[in-house]
Amino acid sequence: MMVEKLVVFVEEYSMEAALEILLPKLLNGVTFQIIRFQCKNDMLKQLPLRLKGYSSWLPANWSILVLVDRDDDDCKELKRELEKHCATAGLLTRTAAKTGQKFKVTNRIVIEELESWYFGDWQAVKTAYPKVNANIAGKAAYRDPDLIKGGTWEALERVLKNSGYFSTGLRKIECARTVTPHMNVNVNRSKSFNVFHQAITKILNGSIG
Repeated sequence: MMVEKLVVFVEEYSMEAALEILLPKLLNGVTFQIIRFQCKNDMLKQLPLRLKGYSSWLPANWSILVLVDRDDDDCKELKRELEKHCATAGLLTRTAAKTGQKFKVTNRIVIEELESWYFGDWQAVKTAYPKVNANIAGKAAYRDPDLIKGGTWEALERVLKNSGYFSTGLRKIECARTVTPHMNVNVNRSKSFNVFHQAITKILNGSIG
């Protein structure tokens, strides 16, 4: 059975703003709903009860995607926490599913933050903000978007400020709505984005092949 609706849990406003633009490029007409929490801690606190609620009525052709920033957490520990919440709620995850099984939830960690996806498609940033240095992506500090030191959104803020944008500080939601329309979902140097993209493709298939 193919998925007809995707419910996406996100931890903050800028990811919601970005996905409202990115998901239609990825879902091939599949309906989606984004549920946004106040912050990461709020999501992790509410997630067990939310998942338990969904488990009682989730239609067979719906699927859930949980997106959480890694930040400074241990990636494996965070993933184990998410998987545990799903198991407790009685929802089979893609990680736990075996060949031929239809999973209901996919847990994905965004490494490090949404802004690493922008560094992964610097042409989109350049199109959105024409004064930025076109060669940023080739510099050693930014070559791997998922390993930028000192915080990815802070790095993006510095680059944009140096180019004459956001003099009073990065406005994340505005940035998301400005950059994501120009992103090519099929070409991104961020491994995190590509794992997210692959997850969407597998969700649309609906079961482990």
